[in-house]
Order: sequence, then C-alpha cells, then structure tokens
Amino acid sequence: MDPFVFDCARIRTINEAREMLEGLVGKSEHLERAIDFALEQHSGQFRKSGEPYIVHPLLVAALVTHFGGDEAMVLAAVLHDVIEDCGVAGSVIAEKFGEDVLHLVEGLTKISEIREHELVSSASDQKLLASALSFRKMLMHAVHDPRVLAIKLCDRIHNLLTLEVLSQSKQRRIAEESLVVYAPIAHRLGMGAIKNILEDQSFRYLFPDEYARIDRYFLENSQRINLGFNLFISAVKEQLAKAGIPEESYEIRHRVKHYYSVFMKLQRKGISIEEVLDLLAIRIIVQEPLECYRVLGILHQNFKPIISRFKDYIAIPKDNGYQTLHTTLFYDNSIFEVQIRTREMDLVAEYGIAAHWAYKSGAVPNLEWLNNIEFKNDNIEEFYELAKNDLFLEDIIVYSPKGDLFTLPRGATALDFAYAVHTDIGDRAVAAYVNKQKTSLLHILKNGDICRIETGPTKISRCTWINAVKTSRAKVAMKTLCAQKSRELDRRVAKNILAMAFDFDYQELRDWLDQTNYSASIDKLTTSLDFFKDFLVRVRRESGLRSQSLLTRLRGTPKLREYRIDRFFFYSPKPIHEVTFNLCCHPKPGDEVIAFYNKGKASIHHKFCSRCDELIAQHLPMVFVAWADNKCGHYKLVVSLENKKGSLANFVTALAKEDLFITSLQLRRSETESVAEYCEVEIEVCKDPKKVRENIARRFKVIEFHSTKDAYGEK
Repeated sequence: MDPFVFDCARIRTINEAREMLEGLVGKSEHLERAIDFALEQHSGQFRKSGEPYIVHPLLVAALVTHFGGDEAMVLAAVLHDVIEDCGVAGSVIAEKFGEDVLHLVEGLTKISEIREHELVSSASDQKLLASALSFRKMLMHAVHDPRVLAIKLCDRIHNLLTLEVLSQSKQRRIAEESLVVYAPIAHRLGMGAIKNILEDQSFRYLFPDEYARIDRYFLENSQRINLGFNLFISAVKEQLAKAGIPEESYEIRHRVKHYYSVFMKLQRKGISIEEVLDLLAIRIIVQEPLECYRVLGILHQNFKPIISRFKDYIAIPKDNGYQTLHTTLFYDNSIFEVQIRTREMDLVAEYGIAAHWAYKSGAVPNLEWLNNIEFKNDNIEEFYELAKNDLFLEDIIVYSPKGDLFTLPRGATALDFAYAVHTDIGDRAVAAYVNKQKTSLLHILKNGDICRIETGPTKISRCTWINAVKTSRAKVAMKTLCAQKSRELDRRVAKNILAMAFDFDYQELRDWLDQTNYSASIDKLTTSLDFFKDFLVRVRRESGLRSQSLLTRLRGTPKLREYRIDRFFFYSPKPIHEVTFNLCCHPKPGDEVIAFYNKGKASIHHKFCSRCDELIAQHLPMVFVAWADNKCGHYKLVVSLENKKGSLANFVTALAKEDLFITSLQLRRSETESVAEYCEVEIEVCKDPKKVRENIARRFKVIEFHSTKDAYGEK
C-alpha cells in the first residue's frame, strides 16, 4: 500500500490530521477558514471508533491533495459533510468559500443522499439494488463534473481504512460496494493508484483467507523477491549505461502486483501464484517520449522478450489517458514486466484526471464512456448488469478501414463494433469483414483487428442475439429495435386473433379498427388475457360503428373458452384438442409464443420465428396462447454413455418416453475413460424428480442429477 495512505490509516487525532493536511497544502487563508468552519460545525460529533468526526474530512482532504486535487477540491473535501450532517445551508458555503466549492459539496451530498442510511447485510437482495441505484446516479452526476467522483473516491478510501470498528456484515457491504462501484470508476478516470487501493482494501474484507494467503506468500518470499529486483535493476542499469544513457536522466522503481489483481489472475487462469507473468515489475521513468522507445530497443537487444505481451499504449493511449510501453522480459530464470513512460505519463497513470488539474500536463482522459453507458428505463438490476459489463471487461483496440480506433471490451463482436461506430450502422449491419476476410457479425474481435461493416437498406432486429454482444450500447439499441418490432408484430397477431374471435373477414375487421381508437392499443391483447377479455366487453358496448352489419354481429358475446393442453392455455372460439410444433422453431418455456389454428389443432411458434411473418401476412386464424403456470423444474442431468453408435439416440429416446423437455444437450469424451462419453443435459421435469431419476438410472449410469435452481430459487 502507498506509504502515505498507510500513514492516513493510523491517524486518530485532530492535531495529527490537521498537521498532515497543512503539511501537504501549506498554510493558506482559505484552507484555515475551511478547517475552522468544519471544526465548529462537527463539534461534538464522533465516529464509531470514538475519534472526533472532523478527523475524517481532514484526512479525505489530505488524500485528495496527495492524489492531485486542486484547491476547490481540497476545500470541498474538508466541508463535504457539513450540509448533510450539520444542516449548513448551501448559501452559507457559497458566501464563505465560493460557488465552485458549493457545487462540489452539493455533488457529494447528492451522492450520499442516494445511498441508503442503513447498511443491509451483504447477503441481502437490497444490497444489489441500492448499490446499483447509487452507481447509476453517480455516473449521471459525474458527466457534469468528475471532480466530485474523485473526492468521493478518496472518501471511500478512508472509509475502507477504518472498517475494523464496524460489524462484519457492514464491513462486507462497504467492501463489496467499493469493489463493484467505486474501483471501476477510478479505473475509467485513469486513477490507477486509487483503483489499486480500493481493490486491495475491499479484497481484504471480502476474501480474508485468500488475501492472507497472498500476503503470506510475499512475506515468506520477500528476501528472494528483493534480491531478484536488485539483480535485474542492476543489469538494466548496466545495459543502459553501455548504450550511453546517463543514470541521472532516468529513474527506476519496482513493485509487486497488487493483491486483488493477483487473486483475479489466479481465478481467471487457474494457475499458481508463481505462474503469474507480471507478478514482478519495474518502471523506468524517462524525460521524453522518444527515449521510451530507445530504452525499449536496448532492453529487447539484451534481454529476451515475450513478444506476445508487448503493448504500445503511447502510440495508442487508453480511453482514460494511460500511456506506457509494456514489455515482459526473461532474466536469470525469472520473468519481469517492464513499464517505460515519461514523468508526465506517470502522473497521468497514477492520478488520472487529477494529474491534469494539479500539474496542467499529460493527456486528458476520454470521459465519453460515461455517456455511452446507456439506460432507458428504471430497471436498476438491468442497468447494473449493462454498466458492469462495460466497466469490468478488459479493453481491446479495433480499427476502422480509415484508421479510426475504437475501444471495446475484450470478447466484443463485429456487431459491437458496428454499434460503436453508430447505432444506425449496427441496426442495418448485414456482414462484417475482419482484416479483409468476410466473417460473421458475431465474430469475436482481437486486439488490433481492422473491421469493416457492410450495411443493408433496412434495419434488422436480431432479438435472439442480444446476449451474444458485449457492450451496453449494442444491447440497448438491439432491445429498442426488438421492442418496436415486437409491438408491431403484436398488433398484426391481435388482428388475426380478433378476426377469428368475431368470425370477421380480415379486411372488414381492419377497416373497422381504423375507424375506432382501438388500433393503437390492441398489441397488449396478445400478452394479457385480462386485457383481451376487457377489450371484448368494450367492443360490445361500442356505439359508433359505421357498419350496421358489424354492429349486429358484435352485440352477441363471442363464445370463447379456455383450453389447457400440455404447457399452454388457449382462449379460443373453437375447440382445441391438440398442440403441434414445427421444425422452423422450438420455443423454450418462457419464450414469447403465438398460435395458429387449423381444424382443432394449435400450432405453436416462437413469436420471432422467421417463418411467422409470412404466415401472419396470410391472415391465418390465430388464437390467444400463453404458457400455463406449472410446477415444472429445471434439472441438470449427466450420464455416462458407451462410446458406440446409437447410444446417444437411445438416451434421447428414453428421455422423450419420460415426457421430459430437453432445453440443452452437450456431449463430451471422458479424459480418463477412453470407452465412455458423458452426456450433459438440462431438462424440464414436471413430475416427481425422484422417480424420473430412478427410471433413467435403470438404463443409464447417472453421474449427476440436481435442480439448476440455487439456494435463493434462481437459476
């Protein structure tokens, strides 16, 4: 941990906190007045640890100063709780310290207001909703002034440093919120030093055993690690000296990878800590950008590099302004990551946007990502998932044929790229060319790919592709287009259902609907039985019909009956005694479905089935359909099959005889038994699962059989 932050963690008295802040900023009239005012307002207030409350804002201000905040930010940090906790009017702050300080304090107060005052257990569903709501509103506010977020991040650091006095549930709550809300924002603002502190302190409380294990590794191996650093740095200095680079023209620092980053790499790759390639790193700070490349050349000439791990963030900076050359070198049976940057680049990498405020130098990070995280409704959980995807995934750089670069999350597809260029390009995309080779729109892009999108004349809704894309921009645009298509499709289906219900000619029905106010709302008829029934009542009362024959026919009540067959229920004027499916689509439970009627049979299709447009346009008779409520459950079944012809077919036939609905199937060969294959299926079970297992086990070796629902009742 940063030694300065470590010093902040141990301070508990007003005098120590004030001395630290004044030592960093220097005594000034504005600062002294702000401290005295805050002391007066917070008089008699104490934290749970027993220390005077004023120690907290003073240390937050010290952290803001340390991480490059300007004078207004430092004053706002000192005063950041006086409105919320002391009831001070904003006009008083504006009069004493200026409008800019008031603007920042009010921004911090708004962030505090949207968080719940009571910290619920980290196991509670409330936690996610509250954190996501806070997350959303913070982002919205940050678009106007990211300085507010920078102060809030320092506030969160000090909160994490003093968690030991809180209950374990509150510790976890604050740590988890810090990890999933604040650390990614610090990353996007380019404040790498703050991000690392937030992650490590949160990690310490969320995964104490794993944290202790990594900490123990570094303590037990500290002597070996330090010796390795000393030998490698000496070797680097020797080669730089031979190349004529004087030692006073550069600086070399070293570091070990921060704990949470180590933990995540171990989790993602399933490796041991000794196998982490960038566990040990040195940073070479030079004076000019060209010297970065000169130093890189010297190192590559004298140490064996891992070329696949070379990255040039100077030529292509990250969105947050980060610029550095990264390379990984072998030395004396060890591997070291080497970062090469100028002093200005180092300030931007550590302090992000704060480097620009404090030093008036370095790249200003691109904050457009705040606008690109899209949300168009109040479904907070959905927003949280979208935003989390955009913030947590590692970035790749993809080029347009003209050389324009686009930053996308790792795993992004060509269709994500199309939407990154423009929403209209994504909506009308028909083909993709990656590195001049034609490929699928769902082709996963790699760092450095050149992508070209071919578009068609009309927008294409790809409703089943939404989960295949990575960016929130693409997901939201696709959902919007699908919602439009869905409403139009529902209106067309509703007309076919009504034509059958009233035994009308389709054209006759459409003409009548056009004369009324019903056309705009009938799309609801296909998904809500209550709306359908209410609509029929309202139609019977309609007195403004232009056609007397229609009026006469409508006065009678359509004799619609409810039919329940298999997993569906229908509302139809004619009897239904059989349900059929077509090969063109295979809807799963919960999918939106429609039903065509023919001689007592209801033919079920997925609503977005490509063949349905043609069938609906023919105005074939249709009936209301919905999934029936049932007590069916989803189960995962794994069986061992003999590796011979026909074994899979026999297994699937056996499941069909048990009347089990297969939602997914995967076959894989055993790594230890050359004669066996494992078949893993997800099935819908609508009867006693114990008997189902017993029946299957009579013919097949059952390896695993359990519900896919977890302890909270969710898949």
